[in-house]
Amino acid sequence: MDKGTKPAFFCDNDYNAWLLFNHAWRAMFKAREKELQEYKITPEQAEVLMAVQALGNNATPAEISRSTLREPHTISGIINRMTEKGLLTKNKDLKRRNLIRVALTEKGNLAFEHSTNRKAIFDVMGELKPGERQVLCGLLERLQGKALHLLGIEERPAFPPRAD
Repeated sequence: MDKGTKPAFFCDNDYNAWLLFNHAWRAMFKAREKELQEYKITPEQAEVLMAVQALGNNATPAEISRSTLREPHTISGIINRMTEKGLLTKNKDLKRRNLIRVALTEKGNLAFEHSTNRKAIFDVMGELKPGERQVLCGLLERLQGKALHLLGIEERPAFPPRAD
């Protein structure tokens, strides 16, 4: 290929944009993963800690699954591993015996506090000016909305809050 020729698209503009988004997300995820290794938790576990904290008394495996857009069996596995590590407790609901409530333990609260140290996230997102971040959030909300519609999911996850 000579110097003035641009490389051919791998597939098409939509796929290339999706691939770039996917690779950017994966690189950011790995940076977050590296940061959380110090606290011996994974990004997935940090997300569950955040969900349990945000949902409070309404934290059930089903609600955590809905709020994180993860499959119920995936959340069950994460919760079980986190319970074994002493980060969470699972208790039967007193009114509805078939319902499990999930709560943070003292160790889980400490892990949650550690997970709020998000230097990698701040460093990456700091590349954007506030206006750019707002535009990005608006675009991502549109893409998320369309994807949820294609999946037949009518309710948007409880968090993160909508961009203002």
